[in-house]
Amino acid sequence: QLKLVESGGGLVQAGGSLRLSCAPSEPVNINYATGWFRQAAGKEREFVAAIRWRGSNKYYSDSVRGRFTISKDHAKDTVYLQMNNLKPEDTAVYYCAADKSGRGSGPYDSYGQGTQVTVSS
Repeated sequence: QLKLVESGGGLVQAGGSLRLSCAPSEPVNINYATGWFRQAAGKEREFVAAIRWRGSNKYYSDSVRGRFTISKDHAKDTVYLQMNNLKPEDTAVYYCAADKSGRGSGPYDSYGQGTQVTVSS
């Protein structure tokens, strides 16, 4: 069963950068697309970015396009979310999840436990 684990969250000042990582807890023989989602306090979870299995197609929400970059290291079976020029409104718990169709359009499941990102003004 696929279980994803996120890491890399923390506290950063506005304008700073963080890199989140998402990897399976153990190797799995599933070609899945990986998506990043976030949920701020009192708000619904929202889509942030996604990457197809081979890494050839990437998708971003309008709120992060141009500031965040999603990438994949196949050798490490890890997906990264590089977040630059962070804003206080980026503060949220960030989750990665898997789309087992591989397309990246969902549905997503196998959400990780999340990692907190806090951006101070």
